[in-house]
Amino acid sequence: MTSALRLELSGISKQYPSVKANDGVNLRVKPGEIHAVLGENGAGKSTLMKIIYGALQPDEGHIIWNGQAVKVASPAHARKLGISMVYQHFSLFDTLTAAENVWLGLDKSLSLPQVTARITEVAHTYGLDVEPVRPVHTLSVGERQRVEIVRALLTKPQLLILDEPTSVLTPQAVDKLFVTLRKLAEDGCSILYISHKLDEIRALC
Repeated sequence: MTSALRLELSGISKQYPSVKANDGVNLRVKPGEIHAVLGENGAGKSTLMKIIYGALQPDEGHIIWNGQAVKVASPAHARKLGISMVYQHFSLFDTLTAAENVWLGLDKSLSLPQVTARITEVAHTYGLDVEPVRPVHTLSVGERQRVEIVRALLTKPQLLILDEPTSVLTPQAVDKLFVTLRKLAEDGCSILYISHKLDEIRALC
């Protein structure tokens, strides 16, 4: 049933000592929807995404995931539920290969050669140009981002959160990213897309 909600936030609030980052936020996201999260710097976008991803806990409010109330305890718990996030600042080790970086972020049920094969398969399916055996320090910014996205996709997410994903990309790399995101959405993955670039939002969300 595609009309059911993938994610529903109700009354999410988060207070820091000097600022209220989120104040009674409600959000509904359907399967296969690319949903923009729009606002200026400091508007609380990243705080809200980190709450969904379990990196922060809300002070108030409820998260409903696929019709069930959940408390997302940690990013590892989020990934188990089917929620993945690609941060604005990449977290890759320069001295390791792309495949080794991806492998580090997964549970160890797969061997490195198996993960390398899966990366190639996922990269091919979604048109992501990734060479698993290349060391990260030899990759361009766009290539590093594709490694991060493949790492997220290997957890088979039902919701993918992207935090300002185009802030460091060339226009060509942005076009490639949009093709990938549209394909993911067609396959039923919900996407939360943080940006303050209105042209992108209009084109994608």
